[in-house]
Amino acid sequence: MSPPVAPLGWSRWLIPPAALSVHLSIGQAYAWSVFKPPLESALGLSGTQSALPFQLGIVMLGLSAAFGGTLVERNGPRWAMTVALVCFSSGFLLSALGAATEQFWLIVLGYGFVGGIGLGIGYISPVSTLIKWFPDRPGMATGIAIMGFGGGALIASPWSAQMLESFGSDSSGIALAFLVHGLSYAVFMLLGVLLVRVPRSERPVDAGPSAFQGPQVSARNAVRTPQFWCLWVVLCMNVTAGIGILEKAAPMITDFFADTSTPVSVSAAAGFVALLSAANMAGRIGWSSTSDLIGRKNIYRVYLGAGALMYALIALFGDSSKPLFILAALVILSFYGGGFATIPAYLKDLFGTYQVGAIHGRLLTAWSTAGVLGPLIVNWIADRQEEAGKHGSALYGLSFVIMIGLLVVGFVANELVRPVHARHHIPAPEQEAVDVQRQQSESA
Repeated sequence: MSPPVAPLGWSRWLIPPAALSVHLSIGQAYAWSVFKPPLESALGLSGTQSALPFQLGIVMLGLSAAFGGTLVERNGPRWAMTVALVCFSSGFLLSALGAATEQFWLIVLGYGFVGGIGLGIGYISPVSTLIKWFPDRPGMATGIAIMGFGGGALIASPWSAQMLESFGSDSSGIALAFLVHGLSYAVFMLLGVLLVRVPRSERPVDAGPSAFQGPQVSARNAVRTPQFWCLWVVLCMNVTAGIGILEKAAPMITDFFADTSTPVSVSAAAGFVALLSAANMAGRIGWSSTSDLIGRKNIYRVYLGAGALMYALIALFGDSSKPLFILAALVILSFYGGGFATIPAYLKDLFGTYQVGAIHGRLLTAWSTAGVLGPLIVNWIADRQEEAGKHGSALYGLSFVIMIGLLVVGFVANELVRPVHARHHIPAPEQEAVDVQRQQSESA
């Protein structure tokens, strides 16, 4: 499949909305915690078990992004968005069947495995295209699109809660909610499929003359560099710290203040999930745009260093002050989202634009690892603490200490990032051949 080339005069500002239509849809994954209590009640699951579809979805996101990154680069964003639409929507339909028949393994297969493939391909589908359209402001461009993934739950969380209230929170009500999700997201993602284009030239007319200067590194060479693996650790640690709160957000805030004079209701917990999604979304555009001004390494120093401080505040004082708990959690989630939106620009700075989409896909295996680690740490420790007779904020204290340690590890890894050695760059003759191939494809 040949990627659709933009006609003359096509505005590059039409590309972020195309990306947003996909990312706002697949961002529903961040609202999974709304389905956890109903599933646990309807199917008799533990907190660890009810996290499995989400965990597998994030694992498949990273794996499909890693193995599909080269295909996305080759076939273009429209092909990738179409694959994402089919897989993501089909995952919901399979999950609806699983809920209706009370077969949890079908929900894991549908939402986690099939839907997770849609998550991965959909997530990376616009990244290299956006960087090609906005080489002068890569942090802002990827931030605009990737904020949709963070903001998806801002829509999905109250929408899902309202559907469960209307349809019921038993297995049939959950099934109907999954069905509506699958059909609705298919229509919305189709808008992105129809709208997306690739630029006619590698340097759009309003991008600036120096946008594509600098080293160019292939995906194969990139994974052989220490810079790639330092960034892998940075992303993994930052994601683990954020996703640990996000995946269990609704039950966590309920538990934290269950023994206080101001307990949190179910609807308020869903509102907290929506607030976290707003912070996640705002961080993706706000912090990534800031990285264009202060640099990628400096912004990750903020994500990891200040993130550890926020976790320490929650661990020490969170159960005594609801505003402090909420504010610190919002800051952590803004860093979490900002980390995702900034990483493609960080990769572009280090490895160039040549195969940045494929490199980004390989790096997202860090997200797969974090998608297992974060929920596993928080849910497993909470379950064990509950079995030991503890309750309230005591369920999470050890988890938060572990998260602080992981963020410190990420901070150190970020400090180790240096420019890529020239031996990994594409040789000059090969770079010239790439340029000739691009010119031929543009004139075709």
